[in-house]
Formats: sequence, C-alpha cells, structure tokens
Amino acid sequence: MQELHDLGTTAPLGEVPRFMHAALIRRSRYGQPAKAFEIEVVEVPPVGPKQVLVSVMAAGINYNGVWAALGAPADVIALRQKKGDPHDFHIAGTEGSGVVYAVGSEVTQFRVGDHVIFGGLQWNESAPDIRLGVDPTASRSQVAWGYESNFGAFSQYCLVDEYQCYAKPPALTWEGAGAMIGCAATAYRQLFGWHPHTVQPGDPVLVWGGAGGLGSMAIQLVSQFGGRPVAVVSSEAKAEHCRRLGAVGVIDRSEFDHWGRMPDQDTPEYARWMAGVRAFGRKFWEVLGERRNPRIVFEHPGRDTLPTSVYLCDNAGMVVTCAGTSGYNGDLDLRFLWMHQKRLQGSHAANVRETAAMVQLAGAGRLDPCVTVAEPISEIGSLHQALYENRHEPGNMAVLIGASAPGQTG
Repeated sequence: MQELHDLGTTAPLGEVPRFMHAALIRRSRYGQPAKAFEIEVVEVPPVGPKQVLVSVMAAGINYNGVWAALGAPADVIALRQKKGDPHDFHIAGTEGSGVVYAVGSEVTQFRVGDHVIFGGLQWNESAPDIRLGVDPTASRSQVAWGYESNFGAFSQYCLVDEYQCYAKPPALTWEGAGAMIGCAATAYRQLFGWHPHTVQPGDPVLVWGGAGGLGSMAIQLVSQFGGRPVAVVSSEAKAEHCRRLGAVGVIDRSEFDHWGRMPDQDTPEYARWMAGVRAFGRKFWEVLGERRNPRIVFEHPGRDTLPTSVYLCDNAGMVVTCAGTSGYNGDLDLRFLWMHQKRLQGSHAANVRETAAMVQLAGAGRLDPCVTVAEPISEIGSLHQALYENRHEPGNMAVLIGASAPGQTG
C-alpha cells in the first residue's frame, strides 16, 4: 500500500495511507492569512470508535480559517497544548465534502464508500447538560470543529464524529457540497431556530453582507419561506448578485457614513449618528416599497452595524447575530431595546436537525450553494486573505483537494 498520495489524487477505496498532505498553520506563521498556510506532510490521524475518516474532495473557506491564521482572537494551538495535545500545528477547515474511507467500531449510519457532507460543531454526546436536554450547540462541551479542534478539512483526510456527516445530494458538485454547511446551516438556525422569531410569509428581513456566503444563503432561505429579504451590499455587482438570489431590495452601504461604534448619547456626534441611522431606515422603507421595519435583522458584522440593527428592528422583532467580523464591541441604545421589546439573540452554527433540513433543501434544488470560486488547495492562503480584506467574489469559496477539477459530482 502506498504511504502517501499526490494532491488531486485518491488512494484505492478503503486503503488509508500512513501520511497525507495538509495545509498547516504553525504559531511561527500567525499573521496575514496569505502567509499563514503551508502544505506539509503529516500522519493520517487514527480513527476513534465513533469517528469517520473522510477522504476530502473539497472544503469551504470561511472566517474560522481567517481567525486560525491570525492566531486571534484565540491562539488555538496553545490552548490545545495546555490541555495536553502534543501537536504543534493546526489543520483548519470547518466544512467539506468527500468519501468515507474508514469508520469506527461504533459507527452505524455510514459505510466506506459513502459520499458525505460534513462540518459544524462537535460536542460530547454524554455531556451532563446534553443528557438533561440542552441543545448540543449550547452545550458546555461544544467546540467548533476545525477551529477549536484539530485535523479539519484542509487536508487529504479528516476526522469527524458520525453525527457531523450527512449524505451528499447526488446533484451537488464536490465544491458546492463542501462549501455549504458552514454558512447555510448557520443562516438556517438564525432564521428558523429562535421561536417565535422565525421567518413568516410577508416578513421583511434585513440581511447584512448580502453578497457574502452567509448573506447569499440567508436571502435564499428568507425567499423560500415567503419572507421579503432586503440586502445590504457595497457595490452594484454585489447588488445584482443579491437580486438574482431573490432580494426584493438592495441598499448600498457606501451611501452612508454612520458606521462604527455608537457615540455617547446627548452629544453632537450622537445627533449626527441618529441622522444617519434614520436616513438608513428611510432607505429600507424605500427599497421595500412600504413603511415597515424588519421583523428579523440578520446580523454578523457586529461593531459597525449593530447599533443600526437594534434601532431599525421592528417593535417586538429580533436582531440575531452569529459573528463580529467588523469587531466585537457591540454598542446599542438600550432604550430602543427595552421600550420596544426587541430581542437581541446570539446564534452559533446549527444542530443536527437544522443542518439536515438545510441539506434537504439543497438536495431538492431549492438552495444554491453559490460557490463562485473553486481553486486548488495551493491557493488556500490567498483565498483566506481575500476574505479577510473583503475583496472576494460574491457567494462562497472552496478549495479542491481530492477533486481534480470544479464541477465534479462524484
């Protein structure tokens, strides 16, 4: 049996080589994503009883890889080493697609040769809070796979727990399947996981970053369930992308300059901010076509946009956020929150039921993964750098690992 295979090739089905190529991050390379990743050779990790070893065909690019490359807001290698992990490297990648090459002794749902999508969070199924009924995504045991845990998707082989795997819809390309779970499942939970604030027919929904991976998924999901998504973008090309996906209106954020942390109240700066946010609200009404505020605000930029989101959200509506890509300081005027009984909700990834529902939508052709860039894994650093600098193409990006070219379905 061959001990190592070239990138872009796969071993005979079921034969697991001793070594693999992987895009490694080391602490000495923390910094700009373009220089943080290097392709190195490491041993294929052993498979535990409840684990699945997947030969990765394609993997999605998202902000977890950016944070891992920066070494901030957490030094994930150092944190794991403090807990006894002997590895001095990190293999990122929190979503992907591929072929099952080995399964643990307790795995029952998948067999060698199955085509799967995988990703999301990991948790301890025996954790006391989960046994008491807590959603696993909120368990104290949960970690972001491929970010807080090692041996992620940016390698020829990766380890996932059985519950992280879903049958790959046959019509999806490897890159479409591999770059879908991170954004699509997260967006699904944000929009449908927080009863009673779930998208209903006719609901106006404000979607920040409408042309990005999260926004592209959110626009489609809102549309599929009868809502009315209004997307915020920064260029006409991105606006057209959002319209194609079903946005009923688009706002160009470059027309406004009140972004950033909210100024102190009762100051001239606050008055100027208030003028800006009110103008943004009027623009929302204009593109929506009626004077209604969003029942749900789909947040993820954080610092730059949260004050506007809380102000604009409708009475008894919800601002739901899954990230802070523009910064983690979230200022808001609490008067708007309590007097109008608005909800500010944090949301993280998705549970198994929510992810399965999203995969079914994609399999039925009702959710386009919107992969606009699919490059060899040798380009992994430059793709993350483009994401970090917000100069990437609309939609999602993927790297090809076992797949030799874009467009392959299996």
